[in-house]
Amino acid sequence: MSLLTVKNLSHGFGDRAIFDDVSFRLLQGEHIGLIGANGEGKSTFMNIITGKLEPDAGNVTWSKNVRVGYLDQHAVLKQGMTILDVLRTAFQYLYDMETKMNELFAKMGQVGQDELEKFLEETGRIQDALSNSDFYTIDAKAEEVANGLGLDEFGLDRDVHDLSGGQRTKVLLAKLLLEKPDILLLDEPTNYLDVEHIEWLKQYLINYDHAFILVSHDIPFLNSVVNLIYHMENQELTRYPGDYDEFLRVYDMKKQQLEAAFKKQQKEIANLKDFVARNKANAATSRMAMSRQKKLDKMDVIELDAEKPKPQFLFKQARTPGKYLFEANDLVIGYEEALSRPLNISMERGQKIALYGANGIGKTTLLRSILGEIPPVSGSVELGDHLHIGYFEQEMKTESEKTCLDEVWDEFPHFTQYEVRAALAKCGLTTKHIESKVKVLSGGEKAKVRLCKLINQETNLLVLDEPTNHLDHDAKIELKRALKDYKGSVLLISHEPEFYDGIVTDMWNCEDWTTKAF
Repeated sequence: MSLLTVKNLSHGFGDRAIFDDVSFRLLQGEHIGLIGANGEGKSTFMNIITGKLEPDAGNVTWSKNVRVGYLDQHAVLKQGMTILDVLRTAFQYLYDMETKMNELFAKMGQVGQDELEKFLEETGRIQDALSNSDFYTIDAKAEEVANGLGLDEFGLDRDVHDLSGGQRTKVLLAKLLLEKPDILLLDEPTNYLDVEHIEWLKQYLINYDHAFILVSHDIPFLNSVVNLIYHMENQELTRYPGDYDEFLRVYDMKKQQLEAAFKKQQKEIANLKDFVARNKANAATSRMAMSRQKKLDKMDVIELDAEKPKPQFLFKQARTPGKYLFEANDLVIGYEEALSRPLNISMERGQKIALYGANGIGKTTLLRSILGEIPPVSGSVELGDHLHIGYFEQEMKTESEKTCLDEVWDEFPHFTQYEVRAALAKCGLTTKHIESKVKVLSGGEKAKVRLCKLINQETNLLVLDEPTNHLDHDAKIELKRALKDYKGSVLLISHEPEFYDGIVTDMWNCEDWTTKAF
């Protein structure tokens, strides 16, 4: 049974086409991985099928009575609601049933025998439905999912207004999973999860009875949970049965076959053209030349897709700093309350350090405290001499109204326009991206603009907070290579051990320092 049917979909932004006559079908029980390079249109596709965007052409048809759940990171969470309050809204339809049942109970003393029997029958049906839906264990179910995603670390009675963007996304994900819709739409759900909670989500999706569409650049995660791949490339959407590794095998084989056929055809075309050129003027061979020309004219010429620009990251090196990059003395991090015990830690020149541990324990807070962006609860941090720090923040606080060109040019006014364009192109951005406003780019393209600014600074210490969020596979591989080659020091937060494995010299477990209970 088809739950979702997309026919002849076309869409674009200005003169930049995203889809051209794309069709798609989602069947019951399919676990789909929607993949493609940054900017190919994965999030745009999700916005179109959920009705947030109107396509330029084509039809989107959902099966009747299908419940669709979408991880909307822009959903409004009302001030005054606790995390548990928000999770309970996943069962709003059950609370509505309970309200109706209580209203019927209240009316029973005011009706005759016949109507009373109808009310008793109706309330009995509602009670059965509530019991079958585990209505009376809602809080236990909510706490189970909250624990799986690490929300209990914040406290389920915490006001959602006080949460960070990442914490807020985890609340919305937990609510969505509790709803158990017929179709689950997930766009980069692992971005704000640490290793333990990614593992929990992986097991949840493996055992998910219904269908889902998942956008993710986390290849091990994708391989574990999907049974079907849809690949977006060059305005097309192609179906591949199996996991990501199987897709890659078939995709590479098809690409090699097409390239072989292209080379063979180009050789044949060259021979035909040569024959025509040499024989068309000769009366004895002109008929053969005309025959060859007709064959050329009717030939369905194979065209290879233009190679997408692959990013090339090269971090500029500042002068050598002093031996110690920073020293923390009895440093207690936090905001209104302490997140750590007193820390006496230091970092030396040449170290590349990964911070790891559960979300919400203060990894980002530690980075910002070291950089002096937020004051410590107590204690102090002393930065070393001759430091040139490059900082990649996990979340950008405001959307830029500038074009990519102006965004980078404003940062490096001494560059020529050619140099700015070349710098952005090296990060894997096309001319159309470079001339577009930053706010209309995909998450991965925005990250590449930020990386462009970072690699063109002269640095000797990189402070990176989840730099791989939203980056596609090629960009991750290139960033890993660039960080391995970087001669300076690195302080890194990442939820992907396979990314920082081979880069770092040391690992700091922040759970050893936290005041949070586990």
